[in-house]
Amino acid sequence: MLVLLQGSLPTVNTRNLIGAVNGAGDRPVIEPRKGKREGLLPEVGCFVFVPDDIRLFLRRVRYQVSKRSRIFLSNCYVFSDGTKARWCLLGPILGAPQAVMVLEKAVALGVRDVVALGWCGSLQESVKIGDVVVPIGFFSEEGTSSHYPVVEAEKIGVAAGAGLSCLKILEKRRIPIHRGVVWTTDAPFRETVGKVLFYKQKGVLAVDMESSALARGASYRGVNLLIILIVSDHLYTLKWHHGLKEAVFKERRKQVIEAVVKALDNGEKDEGRS
Repeated sequence: MLVLLQGSLPTVNTRNLIGAVNGAGDRPVIEPRKGKREGLLPEVGCFVFVPDDIRLFLRRVRYQVSKRSRIFLSNCYVFSDGTKARWCLLGPILGAPQAVMVLEKAVALGVRDVVALGWCGSLQESVKIGDVVVPIGFFSEEGTSSHYPVVEAEKIGVAAGAGLSCLKILEKRRIPIHRGVVWTTDAPFRETVGKVLFYKQKGVLAVDMESSALARGASYRGVNLLIILIVSDHLYTLKWHHGLKEAVFKERRKQVIEAVVKALDNGEKDEGRS
């Protein structure tokens, strides 16, 4: 029996142990698959991390929910125009493992174009509560992304498909957008003074719990991904200041969700509402 009193868990390089056996060492034993009784999902999926945001989405989508199901611990809503399924919403999602498990299953069911919406904590004075952060790089302190090999340069934040439509509407409505590096952690109660200062000095914009893993999983599976994070709090003063009750945060959530719904419902069309 192995007893660990101090230090980190041992690292086992399975490629060295069994990788030489027909090159199968890195093949997963369990693959995400479509079940016999499961229907396919639309190609466009919106991952919504926060339960309150899901409620705002459901009040704004103009299409009817044609199907509701569960993917692990997340709800899945499929929106249809009466003729065909247009897009789907999946959430809530908490943390890196759940985000990637839901992504894997969604991809197995046909999703190829993902827009993800969550909240983050700012590490920079210039990134204010209510602003939007679009990650284009990551410092990962979560345990999921390291299990996925990098197959090519991760083109995150370089929007395509549904994500491009979302960005165009957000920019047209002059919503403040910051593109840059995000720190993703599994342990929000271990966002220590030392770590906050380190990442702040590195120019990291914000901290969250899902982005780096979702980006790596999307890159590995070859699907489009745009991550939109709304700043809900800040840590750059080394004291936690939450803005959940601030008017600017409440209003910005509505604006961003309305813009995302508009993009997913209508492509790049925008009726100019704010």
